[in-house]
Amino acid sequence: MSVFSKFPRTFWVANLIELFERWAWYGFFMLFANYLTGSSDLGGLEFSQSQKGILMGVGTGILYFLPVLTGAIADRYGYKRVLFLAFIIYTSAFLLLPMFSTFTGVFLMYLYLALGAALFKPVISATIAKTTTDETSSIGFGIFYMMVNIGAFFGPMVTLLFKGTSHLIFYVSAGIIALNFILLFFYNEPPRGEVKREESIWQTFGGIFRNMASIVKDVKFVVFLLIVAGFWTMYNQLFFTLPVFISQWVDTGVLYRFFDTYIPFISANYSPAPGVLDAEFITNMDALYIILFQIIVSSIVMKMKPLKSMMSGFLVCAIGMALTLVSQNVLFTLVAILIFALGEMAGSPKITEYIGRIAPPDKKALYMGYSFIPVFLGNVFAGFISGIVYQNMSDKVMLTERFAAEKGLQIIDGLSTNAYFEEVAKQVSLTPQELTNLLWDTYEPSKLWMVILAIGVGAALLLFLYDRITSKMETKA
Repeated sequence: MSVFSKFPRTFWVANLIELFERWAWYGFFMLFANYLTGSSDLGGLEFSQSQKGILMGVGTGILYFLPVLTGAIADRYGYKRVLFLAFIIYTSAFLLLPMFSTFTGVFLMYLYLALGAALFKPVISATIAKTTTDETSSIGFGIFYMMVNIGAFFGPMVTLLFKGTSHLIFYVSAGIIALNFILLFFYNEPPRGEVKREESIWQTFGGIFRNMASIVKDVKFVVFLLIVAGFWTMYNQLFFTLPVFISQWVDTGVLYRFFDTYIPFISANYSPAPGVLDAEFITNMDALYIILFQIIVSSIVMKMKPLKSMMSGFLVCAIGMALTLVSQNVLFTLVAILIFALGEMAGSPKITEYIGRIAPPDKKALYMGYSFIPVFLGNVFAGFISGIVYQNMSDKVMLTERFAAEKGLQIIDGLSTNAYFEEVAKQVSLTPQELTNLLWDTYEPSKLWMVILAIGVGAALLLFLYDRITSKMETKA
């Protein structure tokens, strides 16, 4: 317990701020894909999967690109000021987002929200780094990542309680993030590096981009970042694709009946319709698995070399994510998510560790700052996979329209996607579930698993080759 007393108050305040921020973010983000593409009679916007992919991919990608600039803003103007600005943007964006229903309007508001997140991210990470020492940094960042996962788990669990009115999802997140205004009163500004006051903010940005150009010259580092982008492309399907896939194709009835018998609170509050569980409730088991097993997995892989751990993690992750897409059985899906989570726990934390090892001693901070590149690229590529690729291969709305056209069915215009599906089922004398099963057997939407597996296995294989090549280069050196 003595080590906990060595953390200053700002460390604990920053961790609580992170907890509420992740709570607010994942509270809406886990539900966002189905909100964008869901049927209008359930509060969805009925965007196409392609539109969803562009919006989530590009918007979230920009979120991870901007911190290299927003970090410089925080160093110049102060962490506390930037946090205050971030929370103003966050809160107002959550309140404004549900007021827009056009693709352009929602996209612009999502970019505005991403700006708030981009202002927040470098400040809170820097605060944790500056309030820990060599002695306390390991456990300090362990506490920090625990807060991330606790927020990631409880956020969707709370907002799902208010899904009956989709706008409430955003208002709940606004209320949670607003709690951080109170915590700011207890936040003490940590010491910052010296900033050249005669240098304008634009000159500072220019220096950042010059540093980026110098990073590009390190071919080994750039190749590693591009390989890791493949991992993030596959990983982000957890948020971009899986909730939609479960909602459209997976039969959650057996799990619903289990909870209805033994834990009726869950079946009563996490069900959009009798006999069905929320897709986000199922997907959110990933965060629960991490909370339960991260310490065990970390203890197993702690002595493994980072590249070996990453290779194993990427491969297991790819298998797990691919398996989530091959069955309509929800119990199979839960096991697949567990496999995915085990790979995530083994591989993801080692990325940062490896970057710290290969960075030149005098450029560690610079290299860590540019570790956002694969996350940025991974979000953009993930948006393409969950967008146009999913739409053409697996989207239930598109496949139903294709089925109706092939059968020559006449469906009136103006129906919601749910009403359209029910009308098609009625005209071919099938129940909605029977039509779902027929579409599954006829068009094989599960084939998407091959795309996801190829990306993940490809990243693992490239990392293996990268390890072999760089090891030989180091041996010769």
